[in-house]
Amino acid sequence: MKPNIVWSLLSFLSFALNLPAQTFKSGPGSTALIELYTSEGCSSCPPADHWLGELKTAKNLWTEIVPIAFHITYWDDLGWPDPYAKPAFTTRQRNYATAWNARSVYTPEFIYQGREWHPDRATPPASRPGILVLQRNPDGSGMVTFTPIGASTAKFYEASVAVLGGDVFVKVRSGENAGRTLAHDFLALNIASLRLTRTSSGVFSASFPPPPDDLPKAGRHALAAWVSNPGDLTPLQATGGWID
Repeated sequence: MKPNIVWSLLSFLSFALNLPAQTFKSGPGSTALIELYTSEGCSSCPPADHWLGELKTAKNLWTEIVPIAFHITYWDDLGWPDPYAKPAFTTRQRNYATAWNARSVYTPEFIYQGREWHPDRATPPASRPGILVLQRNPDGSGMVTFTPIGASTAKFYEASVAVLGGDVFVKVRSGENAGRTLAHDFLALNIASLRLTRTSSGVFSASFPPPPDDLPKAGRHALAAWVSNPGDLTPLQATGGWID
């Protein structure tokens, strides 16, 4: 049985063409990526989703923290297929577990700047990795540029650009959360993976295409980007902001 949810598909291209070009830029000090691994099929996840959603009003949103919610797939066969879950998000969480030699994955799980974390714990110390710039064109395409602090011996960096959805509400009809209407913010809708290569000026950059035109509808949208060393999930720097 297909879930009856309260969103419908929109043409993101039409949406994008109504928005101006935008630029988001970090400072040289690290802006932390806060990742939440969650599922609509998990009864213990709504409080974590709520906590992440409260960051919408945080004074340091986008300047010191960039939140993102990844919906995983391993709850989907237990009574409620999560419409926002993607295998790539599950793989990302499992790759963290492999890097940490953890025996299993779980939800809800917070990861702060590449480290397993909980909101009542202290945050890792900040660093000064460099400046990350995210430029978005009116058609949804754009450019990511990273300028490391000091001399960099890296041949390239890896980056991700994510379209995030906010003010999303879903009525769950089966599974552990049956009968509840769940609210989602900073919801990962689409992610593009990039390889930033060194330019003649010494910065690292890459372009990204517009997102697909079948993204789920959301009350508002944001764009986020983060950069890391090759083969390492740990974010070095992040930036982002609301695009509507």
